[in-house]
Amino acid sequence: MSTVLSEVINLSQKDCFYIVERHKSEFTYPLHRHREFELNFVQGGKGVRRIVGDSVETIGELDLVLIGAENLEHVWEQGDCKSEDIREITIQFAPDLVQSILLSKTQFARINRMMEKARHGLSFPPEAILKVYHFLDGVASEKDSFIQFINCLMILYSLSGFEGKTLASSSFSHAPRTRESSRLMKVKEYINTHYTEDLGLKELAGIVGMSPSALSRFFKEHTNKTLTAYINDIRLGNAARALVDSTQNISEICYSCGFNNLSNFNRVFKARRGVSPREFRQLYKKTKIIV
Repeated sequence: MSTVLSEVINLSQKDCFYIVERHKSEFTYPLHRHREFELNFVQGGKGVRRIVGDSVETIGELDLVLIGAENLEHVWEQGDCKSEDIREITIQFAPDLVQSILLSKTQFARINRMMEKARHGLSFPPEAILKVYHFLDGVASEKDSFIQFINCLMILYSLSGFEGKTLASSSFSHAPRTRESSRLMKVKEYINTHYTEDLGLKELAGIVGMSPSALSRFFKEHTNKTLTAYINDIRLGNAARALVDSTQNISEICYSCGFNNLSNFNRVFKARRGVSPREFRQLYKKTKIIV
């Protein structure tokens, strides 16, 4: 299998942020990953296809994404975009900036919670983008490095007040999960270990000593997902990872990830990912290069 390009960021030990602004008519950079956190803003890119882990989406006129996991593959592809002037602003910073003495203080707790979620990739809603637009608009051209630093912090702080949309699934990105109640963790851990098997509500309820109906309500209340939807997400994430990293055929992947019907697997995958399993595999093959 080919490997994903590992990008080396031009960020020295003395720098807090690496900021670059580009105007272009085409996205040509291949699928890649890097250890640094990245906030990427795209304006005028309606129709561009964004891939972050196993998330495949077509963006609108404005797009803002925060990525914070070393092994999370991502790329912006031209897709159906016809714009002659796409504006892109990229802000990158090292993981140890978040872990520094300054940012570990109470005042930065909200930012740090957002950074944890960014391990899966976070896409921000239009109202969040408009909130930080005036900071983004001038951050690359700001001559005073201290003001530039403060403006970057203001961008992160403002964004941390919004509920960004999680992009890559946990089972694809291998990102650690946030702290949860012990019963919820126990159920999720069991599902993560036994997702290839036929999982029933009664069986899962017995693990945590709850009735099936009580567990169903409890799980939906704490995750905003039904147990069936969560199990499907885990299976789909592992299936997407297998499509990228293995040479198994789609039928083998379908059954090895807990689906018992190939047509149902294809239907659910396309409904959740926007492309069929075959198209998803082709997207990664097309954007991968050997390094």
